[in-house]
Amino acid sequence: MDRAKKVLIGKALLALLGILAIAVTIEYLPYIIEITMSLDKFRDYIISTGKFGSFLFIFFQMLQTVIAPIPGEVIQVAGGYIYGVTLGLIYTTLGMLFGAVIAFYFTRLIGGAFIEKLIKKNKSQWILDLTNSKKFSITLFIFFIIPGLPKDFLIYVAGLTPIKPLKFFGILLVSRFPWLFASVAIGSNIHYGNYMSTIVILIIAVTLFVLGIIYKDKLINKFSQANQINENM
Repeated sequence: MDRAKKVLIGKALLALLGILAIAVTIEYLPYIIEITMSLDKFRDYIISTGKFGSFLFIFFQMLQTVIAPIPGEVIQVAGGYIYGVTLGLIYTTLGMLFGAVIAFYFTRLIGGAFIEKLIKKNKSQWILDLTNSKKFSITLFIFFIIPGLPKDFLIYVAGLTPIKPLKFFGILLVSRFPWLFASVAIGSNIHYGNYMSTIVILIIAVTLFVLGIIYKDKLINKFSQANQINENM
């Protein structure tokens, strides 16, 4: 099979997945948000599906990565709450990676122009500045690893750049892994009643998240200014 046919098949599969995601969102988003806003509701729903629960959990995490309104923290914490640290981390990571693949290749193969228009419409020129940076990979890693900074949308943005897919997904996995692990560990500790460990992890996570929120604009401005300097050199 030549490259053109592979690209065509890839576009067709992405289009189908995109249509499926849109259909699910339109039809079930209010209900999805309702059950994912509560740890117990989400756990009860997943368990009620029996042997299909793990696949459904991965699908929810994938959907959360593709569609921002779904609260990812609840899903990730629920991973540890339902399955424990090991399986919870595996399922959460798989769902995140599957969602990232869809978002990344959606931009690269189908929706590049759409993403660019969306960025300009929202007056987020700094995002396009990031894509033109010579240190885009480093910048991407920093944005992914610091809590409180925009993350999931940057997966779509990365598809606009010539970054190699394996390199991008490697950066994504390494930078997101500590926070996925922390979220899953919190869920597992809640399930087993290890509240002291949960409190310690929460304090660290919340502190870093607040710092990320406080310094978000400063970091964005710093990277944007650095990119402008590089362009003028």
